Formats: sequence, structure tokens, C-alpha cells
Amino acid sequence: MRGKRIRLLADQGELELLREIRLRAGKRVRGGAVRLGIGDDCALLRVRDGEELAVTTDLSIAGRHFRMDWHPPESVGHRTLARGLSDLAAMGARPLAAFLSVGVPRELTVRNGRRGSWVERFFEGLFRLGGHHKTPLAGGDLAESPIALADIVLVGAVPAGRALLRSGARPGDLLYVTGTLGGAAEGLSRLAESAGKGRRVATDPALCPAELSRHLFPQPRVQLGMALQRRGLATAAIDLSDGLSTDLAHLCEESGVGATVDSSKLPVADGASLQQALHGGEDYELLFAVRPSIRIPHAVSGVPVTRIGEVTRLKTGRARVMIANGTVLKPLEPRGWEHFSSFLSPTERRP
Repeated sequence: MRGKRIRLLADQGELELLREIRLRAGKRVRGGAVRLGIGDDCALLRVRDGEELAVTTDLSIAGRHFRMDWHPPESVGHRTLARGLSDLAAMGARPLAAFLSVGVPRELTVRNGRRGSWVERFFEGLFRLGGHHKTPLAGGDLAESPIALADIVLVGAVPAGRALLRSGARPGDLLYVTGTLGGAAEGLSRLAESAGKGRRVATDPALCPAELSRHLFPQPRVQLGMALQRRGLATAAIDLSDGLSTDLAHLCEESGVGATVDSSKLPVADGASLQQALHGGEDYELLFAVRPSIRIPHAVSGVPVTRIGEVTRLKTGRARVMIANGTVLKPLEPRGWEHFSSFLSPTERRP
């Protein structure tokens, strides 16, 4: 690596970094919801008549949500945006724009030949996923920080009064999940193994092995969520970011109901275990409830859909969520990720 090919962007200051980000973000703003993007005190968004805004925010911190020695920056950028897009998907919302605040140590702005700096590669991953879902970066902030972190805000639109909520499930509803479960947790285990052996990880989703891609480049179910909302198929929904056991408990609590899951029906990802499917988290699939009279196809928007259980009434002396294994019925303890709990975050867990 020749020294003349290395340039410290930070030497030119924050404004130069912002110019480069604005240039790349501006290329992706063509029509759509963003009337005015980066460059003024505020962005301006267009909203159609009869719609209301859905707004979500997620914080990603090095050592907590990703590891600098395991996750390539393209994956960190992708995952940062994917988390917010998955929240919008769970509401059935149409993405409008993203707002991002990034803090990084100075050394992560060092441009290293053709590969670019860590910051440039982070934005490459974010812009690639944003382009796929027509979600432009419309503003944010940039600061020097002792550790890498990213705080993203996603704004979406949904027909007024028709957003999918966690609180709409009723006893008798059937429970479905999209895709497969446990793949992200298994992918994290494989990532740890690869990092331990010094293997390089693919930085392009198209070139990344499936067993790693499910963790490094998860695909939020935006189109599927919008289809559920538009076709009136779901009574309640939540995205599976913290693990099925934990997120199902959240949905049941908001709806004031219980639930029973059939372990034999869970769509466990190839190579993953049942425990990873139940508690692993970061799959960013959707869990949703449906009235028993509504027929759900085997796939929605090209994504497989599987019935895994049903919504029940709360019973005194019985756990809110139960899991059936044949004729054996037992409580399903929420053991997914929860901040400030005794459980480890996904990136802290070891195989």
C-alpha cells in the first residue's frame, strides 16, 4: 500500500466530510417524498393527503450492536438502516427518508487507497440498502467521538388510522411469521468463527455466503409489511429484532392477550437451532396476527409466510406465552435481547 494513496479526510474538516456525504446522498434524491434534503437547517418532506407519519429511531454502538473487528463497515451501515426500515415494515409504512447522526474516532476517516475510509464504506452499505428501498438520506449530524456510533431516524407514511399496531390481536387470531428464524444468530456464530481464524468477510451482500449474510446484511420486509397493511390481512404486527420469545411477549402485552406457539411449525433457518429461532434476534422478520376467517397465502410479496400458533385468552396461573412440543405445553420464557438485563447483547454472545 503506497503512502500517497492514503488521505486523511478529517484534515480538511467536518465540512469536507459533509460535502462528500451530501454529494452521494443528493444523487439519490429524485422526486419522492424529499422536497429539500441536506444543506439547509431542516429537510422538507411531502406527505400525501390522508396519510400520517410514522417515525422511529435506533442507536447502534460499537461493542454493543456491532464489533469493529468482526463487522465490515458496509455491514454496519446496512444494519443501521435495516433496523429502522424493519420498524416501518412492522407498521405497514412506506419509507420516506432517513436522518442519521454519526460519531466516529478521527482514525476512521482515514482513506485507505481504493477501499476508502471506514466512514466511506459505512455510507456505501447504508446507501446501497437505501437505494433498494427508495429511502434517501435527508439530513443528520457528524461528530468526532471516542467510539463509533450511529443514531438513525426513519420517517415513513401510512394511511391515516390504518397503521399496523402491536395492540390489535384478539383471542382466536392466528400467528404467522415471515421467512425463517434463527439465521442471524447462527450467522453471528459463524462470523465469530471466521474472525477467530482471520478470514476476511465479504463486504457485498451479493457475494456474502447465505449463512453469514443473514446476520451481516439482513433484509427488512418493507414491501411485505406494506402489503399486509394495504390488503387488511393483519390485526397486529411486530418486527423480530429482539427474538421471537421476547417480541411475541411484547405483542401479547400490548394486546392484552396470551399466545401458544407450536415448536414443530417454526421455520428454523438452515443450520440454526430451535433455541436460536426462539431467542436469537436480529432476523428482522415480521410476526403478525390474523383473524381466523382470513386466508393467508404461502408467500406475500415473494416472501414465505408460516403459521406458528394462535392468540389465546389470558388464564390465571398460566404464563402469557406458552410453547407446545407435541402434547407437552410449557411457558415460553422471553430470553431474547433486552438492554440493562442479565442477557448478553447479540454481539457479546459467544458460540
